[in-house]
Amino acid sequence: MTDELAAIRRPFTTVDLAPLLVDAEIDATVLVQTRSSLDETREFLAAAGRTPFIRGVVGWVDLTDPAIADVIAALDAAPGGDRLVGIRHQVHDEPDPDWLLRNDVARGIRAVGAAGLVYDLLVRSHELTAALELTRREPEVRFVIDHLAKPPIRDSELHPWAELIRPFEALDHVACKVSGMVTEADWTTWEPSDFAPYVDHALEVFGPDRLMFGSDWPVCLLAASYEQVVEAAHTTLARLSPAESAAVFGETASTVYRLA
Repeated sequence: MTDELAAIRRPFTTVDLAPLLVDAEIDATVLVQTRSSLDETREFLAAAGRTPFIRGVVGWVDLTDPAIADVIAALDAAPGGDRLVGIRHQVHDEPDPDWLLRNDVARGIRAVGAAGLVYDLLVRSHELTAALELTRREPEVRFVIDHLAKPPIRDSELHPWAELIRPFEALDHVACKVSGMVTEADWTTWEPSDFAPYVDHALEVFGPDRLMFGSDWPVCLLAASYEQVVEAAHTTLARLSPAESAAVFGETASTVYRLA
């Protein structure tokens, strides 16, 4: 990691996270992959198996592996495997914006769905067209768009992100995470008001029942503390009713990821 990322250039464990959850009055969390690594996924599952507040793990598998179903089954049988709820890949790092539409990738995503798992879409605007086509083709798979698809908050621009994410309104099997906003904004000068246009648009597209809060901790530490991220989300979503807020801050995730 470069010096710019020094704030997160160390190991983070459940011991670090536990008091943050208590202070933020958050009961449980979903742990999400950071590397394209089966070893990391196994490590996360093992941590979840011994940590009651980790209710789910979104891991990684090679979607193009012809034996992907066997790989998922092996993860499910590993220590903590009952906490495996989804799979993710850093699609926005692939040079091909249509990577999701490759036959071998789509076949792998169908295998993820057949295993009863969610597929998390880590994309930017550049990949949203392919993500839309994929989700239209695969109505039996549950999808979650991570980090609002990383809108250009730093530049205070809504377009073309707003138009590209609008068609997902018609796809009930696609949810979206209100997360990762502080690192898409200016790391030193952001205000909760910077996020309002993007969150408001996401509410129009998905509604509270298809939106879920995510902290993006510890990556968020590049721009904000865990507490600041939670407070910013509550401020941005303050107009929601208690029932709608309960959906965004827990019930949607519990439903979509089928958390215990």
